[in-house]
Amino acid sequence: MQLTFATPALLFPAISLLLLAYTNKFLAIANLIRNLHDRYEKDNQPILREQIAHLRKRLNLIRLMQTFGIASFLMCFVCMFLLFWGKQIAATWVFALALLLMMASLTLSLLEIWISAGALRLLLKDFEDDRR
Repeated sequence: MQLTFATPALLFPAISLLLLAYTNKFLAIANLIRNLHDRYEKDNQPILREQIAHLRKRLNLIRLMQTFGIASFLMCFVCMFLLFWGKQIAATWVFALALLLMMASLTLSLLEIWISAGALRLLLKDFEDDRR
């Protein structure tokens, strides 16, 4: 495979948008944790403790997603430098690493979505229990 400067550059917009989405998720969850913490301090409801535990897991996953996404972004830059210096084989390996890092980031994103759905199931269960 012949790698050109355009190949790693193709990932730049995708990675940038993913990192923006991850940051927005991080900020939303941080705000939600603050609100739930305040409610827990007032009401001391067990469901709030469970929700906060789910949010902690999600926050850790988002941090890992961001880490892998940024590492992928950096590997794209390294790949471009290697191409600039004429190191085609090394650039190919580094680009493959960038793709693997992005795949890891997306896999963690999928896991975070599943955990998010689990937290919503807790709320629905609590709502259904209150209705009975």
